[in-house]
Amino acid sequence: MESHFDEVINRLETNSIKWDTLEDRYGSTEVLPMWIADMDFKTPKVVLDALKNTLENCPVLGYTKAPDSLYEAIIDWQQQKHNMSLTREAILFSPGVVPSLALVVNAFTSPEDNVMIHDPVYPPFTSMITANQRKVLRSELTIEDNQFVMNFEEMEQQFKTKNVKLFILCNPHNPGGRVWSKDELIQLSELCYKYKVILVSDEIHGDLIFNPHRFTSVVTIDERYQDFVVTLTAATKTFNMAGTKNSMIYVYNEGLRNLLIQEQHKSEQSGINTFGYVATEAAYRLGDDWLADCLDYLEGNLALVVDFFATELPEVMVVKPQGTYLVWFNASSLGLEDQALTQHFVEVGKIGLNAGIDFGPAGSQFLRMNIATSRTTLVEGLKRIKYAFTH
Repeated sequence: MESHFDEVINRLETNSIKWDTLEDRYGSTEVLPMWIADMDFKTPKVVLDALKNTLENCPVLGYTKAPDSLYEAIIDWQQQKHNMSLTREAILFSPGVVPSLALVVNAFTSPEDNVMIHDPVYPPFTSMITANQRKVLRSELTIEDNQFVMNFEEMEQQFKTKNVKLFILCNPHNPGGRVWSKDELIQLSELCYKYKVILVSDEIHGDLIFNPHRFTSVVTIDERYQDFVVTLTAATKTFNMAGTKNSMIYVYNEGLRNLLIQEQHKSEQSGINTFGYVATEAAYRLGDDWLADCLDYLEGNLALVVDFFATELPEVMVVKPQGTYLVWFNASSLGLEDQALTQHFVEVGKIGLNAGIDFGPAGSQFLRMNIATSRTTLVEGLKRIKYAFTH
């Protein structure tokens, strides 16, 4: 049955970073972009309608505060979807999760302090640490049965000997799509508790989970964790509206919250534009049906991708995501250095993918593909990937 997600949307000349930077990024407009993590699907109509209504009924686009109804929508969503009990006081706003990463680094650590992350992981985890004069410690994830797993013994050794102040977790994991189990999150949290490490959990993909997997937000596991866990999230990834620039920070501990507020005051990063507030509230209140349909479509896309690699490129190891819309695969069979590897897919396959090495040393020889696009576009992308592997 045809889905409205099958529609091929022309995003050219919309100032899209994904589609309108091809010449600058790749030197060619013939490249199919399947890299940056936004979807090629229409933003939910309920969100667009809410934004239109705002424009029609707010003749003055002045300074805006977050309305009570937005706080209520966030609290309701998190309670219903993730069993998270929030209060209004525990919610802070930020323009995005990446700015929030910089915020927590500056609020909770000092220059030259050690901050630990997994390897590989979303590149801004590294850049926000180093740009703010902190030191990156990496804990390499291993792949078992085509899924990432944490090395808790190695992590504890670093906690014990390296005076780690902060650990930043990606759950679900980007780029691997791993939805960390409750047991794994308990083990990680208990290590942080034991060694007095603040745990920051980036959960921006937490609503994009494939059956039968279930997402667990760290802070919901044990009340003790509320004293040292800070959660970063947003509706923007879930509902494909990153341009509205709004995210949330959930922080229960008053001392940690005050540190974040003090840090926000240094750069006035707590103010969100009108459209970020409106879009987030509309998405959380009215976007359930759209999200369910989107997840069904993404599951179909994922099945197509897994089957394609198994049938057409069986020698290529693919990490099947349990969540997100990102697929991580190994291209070492081509025998190319990392920089040449990405360029090979651009020049030969005419496809733009994320270089695995950008996610950390353990990402060497891997590539990341965004599958949140129409099936027509996805099939074309897979054909180009096969061509790059075979030519």
